[in-house]
Amino acid sequence: MNKLIIAEKPSVALRVAIALDPSGAPQRKTINGVPYYEIANGNDTLYIVAAAGHLFTIRQKEGQSGFPVFNVEWIPSYKQNQSSYFTKKYLDTIEIIAKKCSYFINACDYDIEGTVIGTNIIKFVTKGDANAQISDAAIARMKFSTTTRPDIIDSYQKVEKFDAGNFAAGEARHTLDWMWGINMSRALMHALLTTGVKKIISIGRVQGPALAILAQREQEIKKFVPKPFWQVVVKAKGVEFTNTKGNIFEKEAADNILATTKGGSVAVEAVNKTESKLRPYPPFDLTSLQVEASKVLKLDPSRTLAIAQSLYEKTYTSYPRTSSQKLPYTLNLPKIIGDIAKNPRYKRTAEYLIERKMFRPNEGAKEDEAHPAIFPTGVEPKGLTTDEENVYDLITKRFLSCFGNYATVEMTAVTLDASGEKYSAQGKLYKDKAWIEFYQPYFYGEDKEMPVFEVGESVKPDKIAAKEGETKPPSRYSKASLISLLEKKELGTKATRAEIIETLFKREYVKGGMIEVTEYGMSVYRALHENLPDIVEEDLTKQLDADMEKIIKGQIQETAVINEGKEIIQKLIVKFRENERKIGAALAEGLKESEMADILGKCPTDGGNLVVKRSKIGKQFVSCSNWPNCSTTYPLPQYAKVVPTKKVCEFCHTPYVKVFRKGKRPFEMDLDPNCQTKKDWGKPKEESIEVKTAAQVKEEARPEAKKVKRAAKKTATKERAKTPRAPKKK
Repeated sequence: MNKLIIAEKPSVALRVAIALDPSGAPQRKTINGVPYYEIANGNDTLYIVAAAGHLFTIRQKEGQSGFPVFNVEWIPSYKQNQSSYFTKKYLDTIEIIAKKCSYFINACDYDIEGTVIGTNIIKFVTKGDANAQISDAAIARMKFSTTTRPDIIDSYQKVEKFDAGNFAAGEARHTLDWMWGINMSRALMHALLTTGVKKIISIGRVQGPALAILAQREQEIKKFVPKPFWQVVVKAKGVEFTNTKGNIFEKEAADNILATTKGGSVAVEAVNKTESKLRPYPPFDLTSLQVEASKVLKLDPSRTLAIAQSLYEKTYTSYPRTSSQKLPYTLNLPKIIGDIAKNPRYKRTAEYLIERKMFRPNEGAKEDEAHPAIFPTGVEPKGLTTDEENVYDLITKRFLSCFGNYATVEMTAVTLDASGEKYSAQGKLYKDKAWIEFYQPYFYGEDKEMPVFEVGESVKPDKIAAKEGETKPPSRYSKASLISLLEKKELGTKATRAEIIETLFKREYVKGGMIEVTEYGMSVYRALHENLPDIVEEDLTKQLDADMEKIIKGQIQETAVINEGKEIIQKLIVKFRENERKIGAALAEGLKESEMADILGKCPTDGGNLVVKRSKIGKQFVSCSNWPNCSTTYPLPQYAKVVPTKKVCEFCHTPYVKVFRKGKRPFEMDLDPNCQTKKDWGKPKEESIEVKTAAQVKEEARPEAKKVKRAAKKTATKERAKTPRAPKKK
């Protein structure tokens, strides 16, 4: 029988071909430059092809304009987007090969997206239409969590039935997300157009609630009024003890406590030592990997996902888009640890586990029916980039550490009594680090050793003081912490949350590493919150997501969920039309405020405003507000905050700006990269001659003078030893 196996990407197609070819060296063939593999496997001929991601997309059917729009269909991606035209040759190749086959296997990633990708292709090549119905008997499913040879062979031998529930849920999600996004976005743009302003605006089903989370935090920060407070502290034996009353908001009360403390003696009232066990961290699911990589490797969550996907495709780690923190024993964990032991970098830890037969992992609570937690396969990696190597190391050490013993932590709490005022401090000591040793350098707890204090001991303070402070506003979210919150709130999916956040940046609703909502983003939020709160609240999105989970389990039909979504959208559009002018005015005002906030100065060419802009790929630059009539642009440092200074360069007449970059000192510069003020930028600095005083020279010469003196003394001693001594007189 001729069988067609469809992998999601060319690299995975190659892995599948290598695994299923008895020789392990499949012959590579091409059609129009697209590779495929033809191999003999038993009585079957297998054709293995790659999809190169989504080859189909949803679009509006012809003959309908305006909004609401519900008449949609699947079409080849290359017909919809010019940027996807490269996918045509992949679809053409699969279509040519499919004519030789009578059995079709979807070997794309085993998740909802992978099921949609493969199923649409099979529908198209067998029925000529991705919207057609297909017989379950004509399609099968391969399920594997690693691209290693044993896993792929096992998956092929245990090929499963078509996962119809996953496809129906995926199709419903794609359809509803498209309908929601296109209708709400068109409504917003039409509202803005009533004010005479034309601009692309989008609001997605999960994008709205995500923007609301950030906007509400921004409002909290802006409304926050700091309050001064005082903490009275006693420093003894190098340890700072804080008054147990904590933050004191009345200075008079703090002064009274300070006076009482200074006026009396200080003694140790209590010393309490306790030991506790610290459980190993569970193995990574996608969200926890993104959060941890952001924290310890400073990687953007989207970048972490891309690297983890690359490691999976190269066979070094398991499938990353998982929400599981479980490592079932069926993975053959002893063998994986044994294979890891062959890598010198992890040999010591792996052999420690093997010698003691420590093969039972400490797992987390989260589960995923499709895939286990992320784990290294045991295949030793080669040719990795620095970022890939770092993420691989993080995954491997997390995996090994979850088999370790609980660590022992000793806590020492000391209380001082100063004329009735109590002061406390706490020390922490990791006495038995156990699994923590396996997870270095990524464990971020530190010892805080406490010196010896005895109950009743009189203590002489090194310092007694009242420290003044100020209450702080709530922190802004980072991308990683927002992803974690979206997961907690069950908004979006593990695979889409990072993409949703990136869309907020592309639409210029938010900016910055610690995410700040722009005036424009706030105007979009306020316009919707005040007039159509359902779009930015969580309830509707959660309801639809819950229904899609029911589709997977066969508890509800796909058509019922899509019809429910249509009804919701129709009701929202009716409300939208009623409030269109108010929404448009709010958006226009917010856009104007946002543009004013981004003005860096006047354009030297035509006097327009120079404003910060972002390209399609997210890079920031400066442009004249009169574009396209004025084409003046200037480059800007990336990943930096740029603010106006109201100063102008006397040479090039461009504005001076102040640049803030994380971990570096801020600096000022004019905008013109060719200005003479920057002629020495990038050149090595000339060595300067340091002028020293006579006293400095004398001081620096002392060690050398002592060294010369010691050498002379040593030489004199040796010379004396060589000189024959006169005989003693009798």
